[in-house]
Amino acid sequence: MARILAIDYGVKRCGIAVTDESQIIASGLTTVPTKELLDWLRNYIDTEDVETFVLGAPKRLHGEASEVEQYIQPFIKKLQQLYPSIPVKRIDERFTSKMAFDTMIASGISKKKRRDKALVDQISATIILQDYLYNLK
Repeated sequence: MARILAIDYGVKRCGIAVTDESQIIASGLTTVPTKELLDWLRNYIDTEDVETFVLGAPKRLHGEASEVEQYIQPFIKKLQQLYPSIPVKRIDERFTSKMAFDTMIASGISKKKRRDKALVDQISATIILQDYLYNLK
């Protein structure tokens, strides 16, 4: 089987998470500056088999799309042009940043490390991927 790759897309940086090849475990992989994301994906896909992209769908409390969606849509179009055989799935990402922060506290991560937005983005991507895997069942 191939991996599933999740992206917590942000204007400045994107958190990345992937599954193992059996698609059982979601793990945070890295955080990439958004302007370098397509190059990073190209390098990753050259070495790893990716079956599906999962992108968070940022929504406001009442369900309408948040401002960052205007940047995500052109990215998705570019992704589909570059990798037409890899489907792009969306998953509601409301509250993932809060859940990531709570996870960091529960894990005993220091206050200094909890201020690291890149780590929050990576954990958020992992939560998005876990939600996707859970919904597959």
